[in-house]
Amino acid sequence: MFFANNAAELPDRDTVLSLSGFDFMRAILEGKIPSAPIAQTLGFQLHTVEDGSVTFRGTPAFDHMNPVGTIHGGWYATILDSAMACAIMTKVPKGSLYTTLELKLNIIRPIPEGMQVDCIGTTEHSGRSTGVSTGQVVGVSDQKLYATGSTTCIIMTP
Repeated sequence: MFFANNAAELPDRDTVLSLSGFDFMRAILEGKIPSAPIAQTLGFQLHTVEDGSVTFRGTPAFDHMNPVGTIHGGWYATILDSAMACAIMTKVPKGSLYTTLELKLNIIRPIPEGMQVDCIGTTEHSGRSTGVSTGQVVGVSDQKLYATGSTTCIIMTP
């Protein structure tokens, strides 16, 4: 989730719990709440928020490559985890939180360095204690599918 010791950069737990998940995600999109620091590190940002769906837009760079010269699988995993889990967050009621329990991804083809992609997370199920979503990484310019994923999240009320 979005907790850290640096209160100047991230919302405190009470702020998160005071909003519905949808309102929390909209506040990030509108710049009222900062996004997760990992997004800046890995070159992606929240692009759209809808009820049950979130899109992150990103551009992997040289710094995100593995030693064999392709974009590291961790980049794909992080943007997919972000989009799919945040899609579930849009369904989480006020006073609750979520965290990832399971993450699966399938890399279909390599993303070229510097290519802009959208990662769309879509909620498939959101219940009292679990949420399930799927995700796709799609090239903005070519509309090709680069990766897919699925996740299960636990929904918790502290």
